[in-house]
Amino acid sequence: MSKDAVLATVRALPLKPGVYLMRDAGGIVIYVGKAKSLRKRVSSYFYHKNFNSPRLQNLVDSIDDISVIRTETEAEALILEAKLIRKYSPFFNVDLKNNDRYPFIKIPREPFPRLIVTRKKEDDDAVYFGPYVSTREIRDLLRLSERYFPLRTCSGEIRPDPKRRPCIRYELGSCLAPCASLCDASDYRTRVDDLVLLLRGKCVDLVERIRVRMDSAATRLLFEEAARHRDAIRAIWKVSRQRISAPLEREFDSETWSTLVALQKELRLKTLPWRIDCFDISHFSGKETYGVVVVFEQGHPNPSLFRKFTVRMVEGIDDFRSIEEVVFRRYSHVQKGEEPPPQLVIIDGGKQQLDFALKALQKIGMTDLAVVALAKREEHVFYPDSEEPIVLSFDNPALRLLQRIRDEAHRYAISTHRNKRDSRLRRSVLEEIPGIGRHRAAQLISEFGSVQRIAHLDADAIVAKIPGMGKRTADRILGFLKENAYGVEKDA
Repeated sequence: MSKDAVLATVRALPLKPGVYLMRDAGGIVIYVGKAKSLRKRVSSYFYHKNFNSPRLQNLVDSIDDISVIRTETEAEALILEAKLIRKYSPFFNVDLKNNDRYPFIKIPREPFPRLIVTRKKEDDDAVYFGPYVSTREIRDLLRLSERYFPLRTCSGEIRPDPKRRPCIRYELGSCLAPCASLCDASDYRTRVDDLVLLLRGKCVDLVERIRVRMDSAATRLLFEEAARHRDAIRAIWKVSRQRISAPLEREFDSETWSTLVALQKELRLKTLPWRIDCFDISHFSGKETYGVVVVFEQGHPNPSLFRKFTVRMVEGIDDFRSIEEVVFRRYSHVQKGEEPPPQLVIIDGGKQQLDFALKALQKIGMTDLAVVALAKREEHVFYPDSEEPIVLSFDNPALRLLQRIRDEAHRYAISTHRNKRDSRLRRSVLEEIPGIGRHRAAQLISEFGSVQRIAHLDADAIVAKIPGMGKRTADRILGFLKENAYGVEKDA
């Protein structure tokens, strides 16, 4: 590839995070890097005015091809960069070729293990996590561990002695002081298990464990202990390496906390509703029925978890059985462990919609989920095993949250239905042409934008843009469109 071709490739790169791989004329990867903006970062190699490093100059002179891998976030790019460097061992990459240079977190197999940061992974019985390429990440984990999972840091074998005076770390709340017999092995093991879940990225499971303790402490009126568990949950979500939406990274403010507490009280829920699912149905005169579920976590929507379903088993206008089918399909996936269960399920509708949703959950065997229905207009909340609805005042923060969640589900259902319908209408004309299926019709619309534009093209233009398209097929498409007078409006 010529230098002009390489520069053209660089200019076409997206302004998105990802990893770039530079190859020489032999196709060998000579450099791997990550970027917040791929185009800006890679362009800097060719357009930097103060380019005085001989090593970098040699790198640029050796580049024959550049390929990229898009990621959702810069953090993901960082992790992928480390993996690719260890895979290819590029000549111009100095860092990350040797795993020993980057830290691991080590937990030895001991009765009272301590958290150790090491740069050498040994062949022993200890459990290792890493390597970590971000020092900020490991600092956050250590800070979180010290505050909420206070394991010992002192070396040497622990022999519990009730007469021994604990060190100052115990007074600061940074150690459970097993050396002074101030905690037993089972309690210490629980903290270790919590930390292991965090390090393995199983934050949903960890939050659920801590939430149970928080509810137990609140029931026993130990509000300070419950507050510590609450703060731990907030911190876990904050440092989690999971791909979560921006709202979940916000501070969990006191207003949101009080709203969720109010919702728990008003709906008589056993636990605080950290995760809420809401269902809605949308159709067009009984045809093209779609069901959706929106997910709110910590009082905020998480669009990455929104789901849509095409209703297949119901004909005509039947919102009740549509709700039953969508709820059944949704929680069949949850039961398999593909997604965590919510603490509250909201059905957009009244008592009948609620009954059909409960029927679906009974089929699956998930009868322990808290389910309510929110009716429009009166804004009454229907509760299982109760004929009379719960009536909340319109200034109640719990009702306002329910309305916000219901309205978001309604918006998502309508937009889903509209997009599906518009897509079908755009493709339907082309799908009437013999030999043109759904996939090919979608391909044509995606490339040219509309049927009218296709009608004004010639066969060669279509063949040039659509892979695998023959001239005879292109002529057949244009002939059909002209016979049916598509595009006449534009000629006029």
